[in-house]
Amino acid sequence: MRISASLRAVAWAEREFGGVSVGDSRRAARLVAVAACACDRPAGKVSAVFSTVKEREGAYDMLENEHFSHEALVDSMAEATASRCAGLRYVYVPVDGSSLTLPDHGQSKDFGAVSTNVQGARGLKVIDALAVDPDGVVVGWLALTYWTRSNEPGARPAKGTYARAARDVEDKETWHWIESIRAAKSRLDARGVRGWFQIDREGDGRDVLLELASTEHWWTVRNNTDRTISLEEGGVGHLREQLSPQSPQGSYDLEVSGTKKRRARTARMVVRVGRVALRLRDRRTRRITPLEVTAVWTRETTPADEEPLDWLLLTNYPVTTLEQAHEVIAGYATRWRVEECHKTWKSDGCNVEDTQLHSANAVMKWATILAAVAARIERLKRLARKHPDLPATVELAPIEVRALVLLKRRYKNAKESIRDDPTIKDAVLWIAQLGGYTGKSSGGPPGALTIRRGLERLNAAVEMLVALAAEGEKKNKNKNDKRVVHGLPSVGL
Repeated sequence: MRISASLRAVAWAEREFGGVSVGDSRRAARLVAVAACACDRPAGKVSAVFSTVKEREGAYDMLENEHFSHEALVDSMAEATASRCAGLRYVYVPVDGSSLTLPDHGQSKDFGAVSTNVQGARGLKVIDALAVDPDGVVVGWLALTYWTRSNEPGARPAKGTYARAARDVEDKETWHWIESIRAAKSRLDARGVRGWFQIDREGDGRDVLLELASTEHWWTVRNNTDRTISLEEGGVGHLREQLSPQSPQGSYDLEVSGTKKRRARTARMVVRVGRVALRLRDRRTRRITPLEVTAVWTRETTPADEEPLDWLLLTNYPVTTLEQAHEVIAGYATRWRVEECHKTWKSDGCNVEDTQLHSANAVMKWATILAAVAARIERLKRLARKHPDLPATVELAPIEVRALVLLKRRYKNAKESIRDDPTIKDAVLWIAQLGGYTGKSSGGPPGALTIRRGLERLNAAVEMLVALAAEGEKKNKNKNDKRVVHGLPSVGL
């Protein structure tokens, strides 16, 4: 399969998926080609990524190929991410669940039910683990665990029933959380990197907490219910009830952005910290397992006609000072990186839910490739915000920087001075401007959608530079050949 992708995209695809064992060098080359083209022109529909019939047919053949599974792609991508984590003091690892709602109007595809507001929606479920560096910059995916729910009646017992509680953990969807945690842990352990797992209320459960407690990694889980705890004087109490009377460890101000459901404001947050012994009850056996954790409770004190911000976090991170409590709170805030990656994956950048592939196996492969692309877009976005003074070449190839500078000089304002070696902040801003970013609608820095659009325009400019350079080399070669021939003695002809 001919690769009609940028040099940067090809290099990226080889790093992410070059480790996949597909049993044939041609299949390996095709996989890299498909991933590179998706990086250049991300879209949910395969037909929107590939411009020729031959390329589209090659992509479909690769995705439907049964000689390798989607797990092989996930393994290669996750190993590449873990390698980039090597040398970091630690990495945050947000673990989260999501659904891919996919077209299946005739219910003829091997998808399963997904929990959405649309009755009869079908698709795939996924639990993923993302690596985020200590500065909050996305590194990449450490795990993607897909599954399809059974379509058989009664396969999922109703909530609150004994049949649901009596199942082994391996038969529950909770098991997929544990699988993703274990996969991420194993890959970090192999590089000697400590993870700090960050999990929202959806993952707050007995089995997940015990799995986390069995590792030597740090973890923080947002409390979902007002858990029961063992009291020092004996007896049983409730977590919030015991923390409320305690003197605050401290307070801080938090700038809250406005949304449709809340107004922008400066929230006054009060922090309380306590060491508690959770009573984790197995609903099947009714056995109680104690687990000592530190509770870090940060709550807004003076909301005006607003629901107060309220995070009750359970962690094994050592907290004896207000500064350490802030580290726990700040670490949990990085969980939003995985939400942003999901948004870029599903709508703003890659539109994975638009895919019209016919089998779950093919969708999982395509979704994995687009997940890697989404993580790269988010990394580019965060690098520009967190490390604005880094050179653009930290993420862009020299020829891409050259093309970007030429485009910017063509469309620059009269007073702008465009340097040949822009910073990553400048480069991302210029890319986003190519994608329609003006800064007027949001007032904030560039987002994933305009960055993705800008990258497509930049890629076209890079291809033109490459073509012009190749044409120039061909003409020079012809001229040189003529000079050599004309300089030879007649007897040598």
